[in-house]
Amino acid sequence: MKNLIISSLLVLSSLNLFSQGTPHVKVFSNFNYDLSADDNTNAFKAFELKRAYLGYGHDLADNFNVKVTFDVGKNSSGSDYTAFLKIASLNWKASEKLNLSFGMIGTQNFKFMEKSWGKRYIYKSFQDENKWASSADAGASMSYKISDALLIDAQVLNGEGYKGSQSSNGLMRGGFGLIYSAESISVRIARDMIPRSEFSDMNETQAINTLALNYNSSKLSLGGEYNSRENTANIIDNTSSAFSIYGSLDLGDGFSLFGRYDQSSSENALEEQWNIENEGELTIFGVEKKMTEGVKISANIRSYTDATLESDTDLESINTLFLNLEYKF
Repeated sequence: MKNLIISSLLVLSSLNLFSQGTPHVKVFSNFNYDLSADDNTNAFKAFELKRAYLGYGHDLADNFNVKVTFDVGKNSSGSDYTAFLKIASLNWKASEKLNLSFGMIGTQNFKFMEKSWGKRYIYKSFQDENKWASSADAGASMSYKISDALLIDAQVLNGEGYKGSQSSNGLMRGGFGLIYSAESISVRIARDMIPRSEFSDMNETQAINTLALNYNSSKLSLGGEYNSRENTANIIDNTSSAFSIYGSLDLGDGFSLFGRYDQSSSENALEEQWNIENEGELTIFGVEKKMTEGVKISANIRSYTDATLESDTDLESINTLFLNLEYKF
């Protein structure tokens, strides 16, 4: 009886707490079919529930608010549905210009590009997809609005992402960026750094430099980004570079056409493609329909071609048909 009373009090307290705040849910799912299979090969096809975000936000007094979000998806151990604590942040609007966040926070590394691309439920932004950085990490961040056109931000993070704990060497990663906005055009310049853990002739600080651009009009949205990674994994002169371009055209009645192209490459001190197995060209073309508020569906074809050495012949592209669905509230 005592346990029943305690459980009932906890449930009532939770209901009262949620009535004061805002829960949020976002789900990504898809059906995909391999178009590259020939008559002698069984084409891969599957329904997939890729990811679900479950969260809650609550405004406190004096311009403080808290946000908690769980990410339910696949992990490195092979489980398709494991819940990770992605966001657990305390945010303070210190003034009309200054915002501060602490805890497990959303990072700034590719937030601008993800918003510009606008179709995370279909495919991640380049840095996210290729694990150049994590979308959330333990640390602290700030943003300061210098003027209506200029915003600066900075962050200090553990560097392990929200799915990993801090490494034993205690090293962190830090970064800063600047966003300039004028009418329908926005530009972001940013630098992210991870210090070396070993001091030798073969090690140096890893640095990611980003230049991104977004254009928005009533019907057309265009975006592009260039990313350069110096001393990848703190190995001196191991560079990686990539660019993405993407666009969307509003057709009216909730329909839009969109496309994207990615290309990546690498080079070391000997001018060799040291990371060729993870490089290539990606193309996505499709149509999107906003069914109702909070529900979007897309039919698109994704084509990927592995990078090759200059002496090799071109590889055939892998073409896959996707039906992607996002629903949120």
